[in-house]
Amino acid sequence: MEANTAEAVIDAHHHVWDLSVRDQDWITGLELAPLRRDFLLADLESEARDAGVTATVLVQTVDVPEETPEFLALARDSDLVAGVVGWTDLTSPDVARALTALRERPGGEHLVGIRHQVQGESDPHWLMRPDVLRGLAAVADAGLVYDLVVRPRQLAAAHETARSLPGLTFVLDHAGKPPVASGELRPWADAVRRLASLPNTVCKLSGLVTEADWGQWGVEDLRPYADTVLEAFGPRRLMFGSDWPVCRLAATYGEVISTARQLTSALQPAERHEVFTGTALRTYGLTVTGSPAAQDAPCA
Repeated sequence: MEANTAEAVIDAHHHVWDLSVRDQDWITGLELAPLRRDFLLADLESEARDAGVTATVLVQTVDVPEETPEFLALARDSDLVAGVVGWTDLTSPDVARALTALRERPGGEHLVGIRHQVQGESDPHWLMRPDVLRGLAAVADAGLVYDLVVRPRQLAAAHETARSLPGLTFVLDHAGKPPVASGELRPWADAVRRLASLPNTVCKLSGLVTEADWGQWGVEDLRPYADTVLEAFGPRRLMFGSDWPVCRLAATYGEVISTARQLTSALQPAERHEVFTGTALRTYGLTVTGSPAAQDAPCA
């Protein structure tokens, strides 16, 4: 574990799950077997503090309505979790009412965004469906952001959706899941740059280690992809996320943070602050002890 000698960090993307409460049906096969156990907030807390993490954003894992209230209650009772990206059925005509109900639950003030497992949808244009667009408009009206978990083939639809809803901030999780293991940059890089051309888009520097060869990756394998999103979005629209505990398939929590620091080492101190703290504060409207959220827009 890297010593806590660098600037403070907001981890803008992690998960927790308790298999006795709910199965994670995406954890299948031998490769994912290390994840088939409970990963609780208490398991993360010591690792996060040792790595200089002062606050986190807890992100949904499965598309069921029961999970988000549980996460909000966790955030209410936690000194670490500052925000929750939850789930609601975007195709429902009652999206606005559902979002209001979530905010009225214990810990509801911690709801900062919504996410759906778009990566699992067979229709590459799912985001562009009229019922989904209506739901996303309700997310915008509620003052929340929308996290995009998509694969490269879905980035074109993400661009069209974000373009059609300029009042909603879209956060691209895991840099759009580039093909790090194969070493290919295009067409992923072209699609990411197109998405980044829209001012209402933000990107997470997260999830790269698990898109690489889990057993043999190195920092330089990730650098072309990190450089692409740094150039496309700029530090003020890029934020760090660990993707714990999924990252454990390829790296420890400390290694993920150390790698992100190496990938951003050429930035100026103020720019690194944006990647590791400022962008998450602004985008999600977080309030962290001693670090009130900035009020300006999440785009440069």
